[in-house]
Amino acid sequence: MEFLVASSVGVLTAAGVYLLLRAHTFPVVLGLTLLSYATNVYLFATGRLAINAPPLIDAQVARYTDPLPQALVLTAIVISFGMTALLVVMALRSWSASGDDHVDGGPAAPGTAPEDRR
Repeated sequence: MEFLVASSVGVLTAAGVYLLLRAHTFPVVLGLTLLSYATNVYLFATGRLAINAPPLIDAQVARYTDPLPQALVLTAIVISFGMTALLVVMALRSWSASGDDHVDGGPAAPGTAPEDRR
């Protein structure tokens, strides 16, 4: 099971980095989303799943589920949602100002006309 979780985090991270390195805004947004998913899976996996254990620390209970990774994942979900919304708004503003969805605002390929880039 550890190999499956580790490989899924690795695949999500690799796909996210690959999409972040693309030159258009939509793949960048998807790449950030995949990276946030990889972070959430990693944070959740650090808590170790304890079946039928209460999530509270009590003196009488020998086993308990660690609530910290769950709280970290919830916080990471909220932060990634806000970051994605900000990135989409910035991409829309850049597209409306330049008429292109290229990340740096330049042409998609050297020597192409602006009407060929759409």
